[in-house]
Amino acid sequence: MSQDPPRDNIRGGVWLLSDLALNIWALAIVKALGLDYAAVQIVFLRALVGLILISPLIWRGRASFKAIEHFPLHALRVALSVITLSASFYAIARVPFAVFTAMNFTRPLVTMVMAALILGETIGKRRWSAAAIALLGVLIALNPNTVPPSWGLAALALVIVTGSGAIIATRRLRSAPEIVLMTFYTAGLAAFAGPFAALNWTPIQPNHLPFLLLVGVFAQSAQLCFLRAHYFGEAGFLSVLSYLSLILSVSVGYFAFGEVPTLSFWIGATLVVSAALWVTLRAKQSIQKPPPAP
Repeated sequence: MSQDPPRDNIRGGVWLLSDLALNIWALAIVKALGLDYAAVQIVFLRALVGLILISPLIWRGRASFKAIEHFPLHALRVALSVITLSASFYAIARVPFAVFTAMNFTRPLVTMVMAALILGETIGKRRWSAAAIALLGVLIALNPNTVPPSWGLAALALVIVTGSGAIIATRRLRSAPEIVLMTFYTAGLAAFAGPFAALNWTPIQPNHLPFLLLVGVFAQSAQLCFLRAHYFGEAGFLSVLSYLSLILSVSVGYFAFGEVPTLSFWIGATLVVSAALWVTLRAKQSIQKPPPAP
């Protein structure tokens, strides 16, 4: 009988930090060029590059596609992912980098609420309290005096809702082979985004093309790093380490785009991160806790 590989949090942490860095680089490119091209156009290019990169894996795992179940749910997951990624690329070009990252930390809480409504999962008082703390943090961080209302913020709110919905759909598809999920995601992005990209296509400047293609390279490579991180590292350790993305995004926002976070942002972001971290760690503890003796 095969055994799971021994956990190695150092190796897992290195892979996760690589995942975070690659995602930040991809978003930095989108932030720099996102006002010049439609978000859905960048999504299509990202998906096309990703599909080329994983095509050898698709061929090697082609036997997994012989009996695909729950096709409508796969389609729903892809549609939600297209909306999420398009709204993400639209938002990152229009809101501060740090705000974008901090608000995305509310996803575990929104997913928690959606899981209760859709999947019938039970939410205790402590997790409801965490959701309330996160909401308070969002209201403080998004101080209208420093982060004025905009379509970018509206797109960011859409990202949180549809991204959480995509996670719920993925949970329902947890029995599907990994290569099937990856292929549906990447090929689906290209198929769904393609027609909208064609309608909103802007000719790409030659000096922009390498950077736009790098978005796909970085994003697809980040996905591989994420999988390797969870192959080696413990989920609880990795979930804590993932919050370093806020420090990375603040640094990139400051040094590359001249964005200086305000005190209200730091207070609100601390509440959001603390609430999300509390929910994540308690979820891991409840999974790892052995059942009571009969």
